[in-house]
Amino acid sequence: MNPVYITKANKFLPNTPIDNDQMETFLGKINEAASRAKRVVLRNNGIQTRYYALDTQGNPTHTNTELTYLAIEGLLDDRFRAEDIEVLSCGTSTPDTLLPSHAAMVHGLLRGSGVVELNSSAGVCNSGMNALKFGYLSVKAGNSSNAVCTGSERVSTWLRANKYENEIQTLALLEEHPILAFKKDFLRFMLSDGAGAFLLENTPLPSQDSLQIMWMEGYSYAHQLEACMYAGGEKQSDGSLKAWSDYAPEEWLEYSIFAIKQDVKLLNENILVKGAESMLVALKKHDLSAEEITYFLPHISSNYFKERLYEELKKVGIDIPLDRWFMNLTKVGNVGSASPYLMLEELFNSGKLQKGDSLLLSVPESGRFSYSYALLKVV
Repeated sequence: MNPVYITKANKFLPNTPIDNDQMETFLGKINEAASRAKRVVLRNNGIQTRYYALDTQGNPTHTNTELTYLAIEGLLDDRFRAEDIEVLSCGTSTPDTLLPSHAAMVHGLLRGSGVVELNSSAGVCNSGMNALKFGYLSVKAGNSSNAVCTGSERVSTWLRANKYENEIQTLALLEEHPILAFKKDFLRFMLSDGAGAFLLENTPLPSQDSLQIMWMEGYSYAHQLEACMYAGGEKQSDGSLKAWSDYAPEEWLEYSIFAIKQDVKLLNENILVKGAESMLVALKKHDLSAEEITYFLPHISSNYFKERLYEELKKVGIDIPLDRWFMNLTKVGNVGSASPYLMLEELFNSGKLQKGDSLLLSVPESGRFSYSYALLKVV
């Protein structure tokens, strides 16, 4: 088996940072009224700025494909060119199209590349980590000498007020002051756009630090828990999801079938408990103690969970002091599958890392409760 190194990391965040007061300028107001959920959600999540691939009229400025391409572009130079890419592995929750795949669309913009192997990872936050694992395993097995892996989201267009107008009009027939359900509305003030990209190679760079991927692990609890975050369907009374294709076309708009939704009660009951449980399994499997971790990079959707995650980990014997946690949620927002890429890119390029430092990436996904972990070492 070959060693695998992240030799370069890059990000692309569209346009300029958007503060909390500007959000509804870009996303619009549902039923021409300010959201009742906004203030509470922003107070809890602690996000101060985020990025949207939108102009102030709500028109798209970039596709998800373009965001991803622009992140990859920053990996390319005279040493490593587009034509050198052997594997292109892309993860996202919000592809531009159902078909073709997201990775195929990204490859279509890489005009200077040759024939490559493609992988598209779907899902929620773990889709970026799954894309990374595909590239990692390809290089590790010797199937390829390099891989470009990405995580990206362009969710802002999904969150525009006009996407909910038909549902609000339907509700207006039933009640005097229609209000969008919290499970949909609060996500409008949680999610944002961006892309990150890593170059994986089987040899480290001699002239600068690289990150060796020591191991990656993933765990799913879908056999125990029903869907928590979903789109393109509607949850039924028995916890199952009815697919968009089983609805009449007029119902897609009437019930905002394609809107992203989250079962907040189910999230609060399980996301931290299962996270601590799975992380303990991963650390025990690799005989890794909390004391050996120099930096802990947890993807959390909201600062509301930060102290709670710390306490939950302590309950199972994992005590990583908060001064060793590295996060950039408040600056870039919750960018789903791109978030671990954006965290690691910032730390990797910060100048803070020393040879021998160990970095633990932790990514939960509330879709149906799955978790990914990766241990990296500075070499």
